[in-house]
Amino acid sequence: MRLAWVELKDFRNHRQTRLEDLPEGLVTLVGPNGEGKTNLLEGIAFLFFLASPRTSSTEPIVRRGSDGPAYARGEVLTGAGKVLVEVEIPGQGANVVQVNRTRVRRKRDLRRQVRAAFFGPDDLVVVMGDPSKRRDFMDEAIRSLWPLKESAITAYDRVVRQRNRLLKEWEGRGAPKDLETWDAQLADAGCALIRLRRKAVEALAPPASREYEYLAGYALGCEYAPNVGDEPLEERFSERLAARRTDELVRRTTLVGPHRDDLSLAVRELGARSFASHGEGWAAALCLRLGLASAIAEEVGEGPVLLLDDPFSALDPARRARSADRLRERGQTFISVADQTHIPDSASVLDVAAGSVTER
Repeated sequence: MRLAWVELKDFRNHRQTRLEDLPEGLVTLVGPNGEGKTNLLEGIAFLFFLASPRTSSTEPIVRRGSDGPAYARGEVLTGAGKVLVEVEIPGQGANVVQVNRTRVRRKRDLRRQVRAAFFGPDDLVVVMGDPSKRRDFMDEAIRSLWPLKESAITAYDRVVRQRNRLLKEWEGRGAPKDLETWDAQLADAGCALIRLRRKAVEALAPPASREYEYLAGYALGCEYAPNVGDEPLEERFSERLAARRTDELVRRTTLVGPHRDDLSLAVRELGARSFASHGEGWAAALCLRLGLASAIAEEVGEGPVLLLDDPFSALDPARRARSADRLRERGQTFISVADQTHIPDSASVLDVAAGSVTER
């Protein structure tokens, strides 16, 4: 899979940027901080995710001083043919998306055709942050691997919200009369999500560990840690709900289910969140994304486009060199760097300054 060309208009600080004939292999975006390297990666990411990997709001994406919306356009070459993606981003209100000149309304309609994996400095929280960040990562892996199964995530979230509302509003003695009905729905939706998360982690963990071992010399432990337990899931779910019933009524919230899952990560057989150094945590976060990219390639039969924002900054020189060697084997990969010495050998280089891009 390869991005053939991209055009950004009034996107962040890019007034008008168009890049033609983008090559295979490593493409390095070089320039001082604040000049538009990450903005360019973000614009490319929009063509794959129809959302920013940096912010949930589209308002800051529209260039200051512009009269109209921002635009991101590009063509992705896949094994199944060319996919032209055009996104109008108004800043306020819904984006307008066309794929091959036909308007689409659901992200999954695009995500099943084109794939990418994005890494940025914010990914460090997946390793070092609280469990919610790792749950978000697992759910993102589900969306990337099986876009049509995204409904399992939203279905579970909806049941949890409604069940929590029932618990919060209950003023009587004992349990609400409808709680058993919601227990059944929670278990059904929860078991479906647990099985998807387990399958996603089983797909991405081995390649992530191999990447980490290549960089560091020792493996990355990566295991799904479900709140409910193992099979038979439905039975375990019911047992856990029964055991926590009194606590739930006191605390008026749902205490059982995949919204309390975690992803167990370990380096040198110690928990990464508590014991990993900054460099080890950074490498683990990068390798998780590379592991997901490998899982996507295995699932769809071709590698996704890789978008890596400043991936080398927290790596020592030896690991930086080894990481660059591995990335050369991955097809089209866009990398942003602020330091000229971080440019990998044999990479195509694009210089970025004040929202303008020139080929070196």
